[in-house]
This record gives sequence, structure tokens and C-alpha cells, in this order.
Amino acid sequence: MRPGLTVLAGPSGVGKGTVAALVAERYPVFLSVSATTRPPRPGEADGVNYLFMTRTQFEAAVRCGDMLEWAEYAGNLYGTPRAPVQDALAQGRSALLEIDLAGARQVRAALPEALQVFLMPPSWAELERRLAERGTETERQRATRLAAARAEVAAAGEFDVVLVNRDLETTVSELATVMGLD
Repeated sequence: MRPGLTVLAGPSGVGKGTVAALVAERYPVFLSVSATTRPPRPGEADGVNYLFMTRTQFEAAVRCGDMLEWAEYAGNLYGTPRAPVQDALAQGRSALLEIDLAGARQVRAALPEALQVFLMPPSWAELERRLAERGTETERQRATRLAAARAEVAAAGEFDVVLVNRDLETTVSELATVMGLD
């Protein structure tokens, strides 16, 4: 295994969270917990799914340089706390970030040695179906996410590796392989 930082990005609804969680469950990988200003969804726990922060707290963390990357998406702030990632890497552990395109670009600028992986949906229709079935956003929020997804898919060429999430088990195995975990 070659410890290092891997960035997993892709459009909302593509399965990033599920893929990242399964890789972290099956391999000795530090999975970064992102911070957000959005309210928790049913069943989400602070410190497990996200670090839920107020906008004031989040903006203070950005000003102090405590965020490795951050972005505003659909009216909420999302970001990666810097210290836990740096600690994992200093301990020789592989680290995995599940973030959006803007965050991936910030990590590329700050840590160009990080492996950048883009997770692509098998089709546009499937992405729309996944977002609708998730049932966590209004129709307007879904439309915003789909508009952002078009730009994200168009930027897939910026990444080192592109994986298509047709089948969950295959995608988890492919990600583990490109991370050097297998």
C-alpha cells in the first residue's frame, strides 16, 4: 500500500458517499468527515456524516486557514477540516476526501501530489433517478444540483482517473485498486 491523499469527486447523487464509506469500511483508510452549514438530514449524526456548523463557525474556520478546501453549494458551505487529514497522512495512513469539483480544484492547487478520482454516473437519466429517489431535496434544489452536475461532468478530464459507477461493488474495488489498497 502506498499511503497518500485521494480526492473522490463527482456530481451530487452519483454515489460518492456510499463508495467512500465502503472503501473506508473495508480498507485501512482515513475517511475525512466534511463540515457543512446545512442542517442534518434525517438519520445523520454530527461528527459521523458531517461536522454540522453554523455559518459563523464555518467562516471563522476558513479565515483561520483551518479548511483544506471549501465551497458554497446550493446555499450551504461545505469544506474539509485540514488538521485530521494532515494527522492521518503524518501517521502514514491513506486518506480519502469525498468532495465536490470546486474542492477538488482547491486540493489540486494546495496538494498537487493528491490522486484525483472523478466518479461518473452511468447515464444522465440514472443520475436524475438517483437524486429523485433520494428524496432529500425539493424539486428546485434538485434542479440546482443537476445544473451543477452538468458542469462537473464536463470537468471530468481534469482528474487523474475517471470511474463510472455502474455497479457499487465494482466501483469500490476499482477505487481501492487505484488508491493502491489492493
